Amino acid sequence: MTQQHGTLGVAVIGTGRMGADHVRRIDDVISGARVAAVVDIEAERVKRVAHGIEGCTPYTDPAAAMADPGVDAVLIASPGAAHEDALRTAFARGLPVLCEKPLTPDPASALRVVQAEQQLGRRQVQVGFMRRYDADYLKLKALLTQSAYGRPLMLHNKHRNADTPPGFTNAMMIHDSVVHEIDVTRWLLDEEITAVRVLRPAPTGNAPASLSDPQLILFETAAGQVVDTELFVNCRFGYQVSCEAVCEGGIARIGDDHGVFVNAAGKWGGSITPGFVERFGEAYNRQVQRWVDATRRGEVEGPSCWDGYAAAAVCAAGVRAQASGERVEVELDERPALYG
Repeated sequence: MTQQHGTLGVAVIGTGRMGADHVRRIDDVISGARVAAVVDIEAERVKRVAHGIEGCTPYTDPAAAMADPGVDAVLIASPGAAHEDALRTAFARGLPVLCEKPLTPDPASALRVVQAEQQLGRRQVQVGFMRRYDADYLKLKALLTQSAYGRPLMLHNKHRNADTPPGFTNAMMIHDSVVHEIDVTRWLLDEEITAVRVLRPAPTGNAPASLSDPQLILFETAAGQVVDTELFVNCRFGYQVSCEAVCEGGIARIGDDHGVFVNAAGKWGGSITPGFVERFGEAYNRQVQRWVDATRRGEVEGPSCWDGYAAAAVCAAGVRAQASGERVEVELDERPALYG
């Protein structure tokens, strides 16, 4: 790495909502890194994003940005279909990567990335499952790891969003929304998901006619635990994420209350966050800071390419279960020793 003045030069690939937010985060919030390059296929947009950031060069070609001598690491926030090529280029140049989910859009391409990284003989990628860096989820993970309430038997998840953008599909409800519950289930329970079923109750009138919303997604794990997720992406009232772990000796729940809870004027209540950026802003900050710190130490931590592949495999099973209404088993390759 050729770090300038001890800081990590990062190329941010993709300057849409998530990518632009990461550019702001690296430039304004976290320490130890700078935005050395930004990449987007829209030349005017990438110039606007780079403008005013000292030493930041705009590119329309990811490979050209990764060849920039000031770039030491890559943050991929482009659409999922472009991830595999960008990851392979980063592998060839030996650049550490923080790749926003999905690792790739489907299990076959994700497995190819796993195999390519395995050939390197070392981990080079952290996948951006930011809930693992949320303060509440970290506390819940610690309780389960310490067996504070005995063995976990079930998880109950709620994932509610105020509305969906135009063109949002049933498959996207799995790939873009439930993928987070897929990852936290595997992480919290330290078990693979082995089967999926999707129930579709009467739809809300607030969703497009083509979208079956809400949905109830059921996971089974290799250890026999059952996990349910209520997914309601057009609830209209805000953004809510919660998780309840049912253990042999107690129950632990996160996500109920945020901010000030008031009793006044004959009413009680608090505020509901409007979206995921507000709810998980600190988790994103912590995730990127941890990635920068580990990269500067020459290490890779956090969710791996295997986690990205496993999530893609469960998503594929979930989409099949969604369409068929049947229980669908997850098809998962053998886990390589690199990710043990």
